[in-house]
Amino acid sequence: MKDKRMPAVVVVETGKRGDWNTLDIRDVPMPSLEPGEVLVRVEACSVNRADLLQRRGFYPPPPGASSILGLDFAGEIAEAAEGVAGWEPGDRVFGITAGGGYGRYVSVAANHLVPIPDRLDYVQAAAVAEVFFTAHLNLFIEASMQAGESLLVHGGGSGVGTAAIQLAKAAGIQVIVTAGTADKVRRCLDLGADYGINYRTEDFASQVMQITGGKGVDVVLDWIGASYLERHIDILKTRGRLVIIGLMGGTRTEINLPPLLTKRLRIIGSVLRSQSGQEKALLVQSFRDQVLPLLEAGRVHPVIDRVYSVHNAEEAHQAMREGLYFGKIVLSWSEKEKVQQGE
Repeated sequence: MKDKRMPAVVVVETGKRGDWNTLDIRDVPMPSLEPGEVLVRVEACSVNRADLLQRRGFYPPPPGASSILGLDFAGEIAEAAEGVAGWEPGDRVFGITAGGGYGRYVSVAANHLVPIPDRLDYVQAAAVAEVFFTAHLNLFIEASMQAGESLLVHGGGSGVGTAAIQLAKAAGIQVIVTAGTADKVRRCLDLGADYGINYRTEDFASQVMQITGGKGVDVVLDWIGASYLERHIDILKTRGRLVIIGLMGGTRTEINLPPLLTKRLRIIGSVLRSQSGQEKALLVQSFRDQVLPLLEAGRVHPVIDRVYSVHNAEEAHQAMREGLYFGKIVLSWSEKEKVQQGE
């Protein structure tokens, strides 16, 4: 299919890094299949904050990845490369990719795919992909969380936040979240969080220590970075783990080092997109073993705020920029109008 073309949401660059470049639907070459890959006809994908960074030139795809936006997808297998076993054309699948999710077709390693549970449609599956993979990776593989431990999740109303709340509670972990409005705090509690903190009106660090009786938490899932680092060190228990998955609060800071030693803390940096194919295959297998059964049983579920047609991708990005959403924003190839999904 290398000579064929497909529609995709593309970034029309101005040439100046940092600009909010225009999004447009254009015909681009269809991805070709390499050994071990399948071609998926994409029905839906989700909007991730990384898409907004890449659009502005701040987060380029790793070498060899598609330059088209999109880190996840849900759709139907259109073709499989010779030698691929276990998948057939017509199979409903979802998964993660280093780029290309905003295209009508995406080529993906066969061992990076997950079957869509019967209870989920394409939009719901797209809302699962990136955020549930991210939460599972960082809570249970990087931080090795166990039942009976405690977790602080920043941005509980985000896609990753809503996934982390549910996966942690399913594993018997106490969950404390921060969010920026009283409504988002309430919705996090409704989703299963044990405690919620409005970071705009309360100091999260002092609240965490009050909630835990001065003990602190075992793990912090952090996408803020520099501006919160010292307080995170203060609120972690002995042998606590700080997992940094974003740097929205800055990249440089100074900290007092002795608590790292005396409390035997671990600071873990984590990124999913640039992991090797083998690392992603291991993650996908872990996800299929541990998370897929929860999705199939309805014990965890995607939280969708709204759905846009891919032709309205600009509106979807604007909604993410404004931060007035709870859970996931999804792009669909079949939706003609914006649809409010709620939970």
